[in-house]
Amino acid sequence: MAQLDTHDPLQDIPLPEPGTITLEEFLENDVEGYEYIKGELVQMPDASIRHSEIGMNLIRYLDSYVRENKIGSVYSLEISFKIGERVLKPDLAFVSAERLNDDQDKNKGFPIPPDLAIEVVSPSDIQSRVVGKVFAYLDAGTRCVWVIEPISKTVTVYKSETDIKILTYEDTLTGDDVVPGFSCPVELLFE
Repeated sequence: MAQLDTHDPLQDIPLPEPGTITLEEFLENDVEGYEYIKGELVQMPDASIRHSEIGMNLIRYLDSYVRENKIGSVYSLEISFKIGERVLKPDLAFVSAERLNDDQDKNKGFPIPPDLAIEVVSPSDIQSRVVGKVFAYLDAGTRCVWVIEPISKTVTVYKSETDIKILTYEDTLTGDDVVPGFSCPVELLFE
C-alpha cells in the first residue's frame, strides 16, 4: 500500500520572530493561521468538526439573509480585520453595505473593524483570550460581537462592556440594529 505524503510545504517557510513584524507588514503579508496581537504572531487554534458545523449553520442563515436583503457582506475565517493595534480573524464577520469600499484591495484584509464579529469557541480556546478579543473588537468600533459556545449551546451577545446578553438554546438570535431584520432560533445553530 502506497504511503501518503503528509508533508506540508508551508511549514518550511520561517515565521518572523515575535516583535520582528510590524502591524503594517502583517497587513501587507497576511500570515495564514495567525493573528497579530500587540506585536506578536499568535497561532489560531484548529477548529473542531463541531466548530465547523456551527459556522456553516450560521453562514447558511446569516449570509442568505444578508444577500437577499442586499445590506452588506458576510466573511468567513481567515479574512483579517484591523482592530486597533491588532489584526484579528473572526470566525465570521458582517460588514454593512455603506461601509464596503469598491476601491478595497480584494487580495488583502480589511483596514477597518467589522460591524459584527462572530467567534465560535473552540475546545482549545482560553476564556480570557476570547473575552479579550471581544473587548478589542468593541473598542475598535465593532458594533456587536456574538460568542457562540458549543458545549452550553449558548450565544453571548456583546454590544458594550455593560450591554451583554446570554441567549440559550430556546431563544432567538437577532441582528438588532447591526443586521436589521435578521433573526434565527439559537437551536438551529447547533443542529
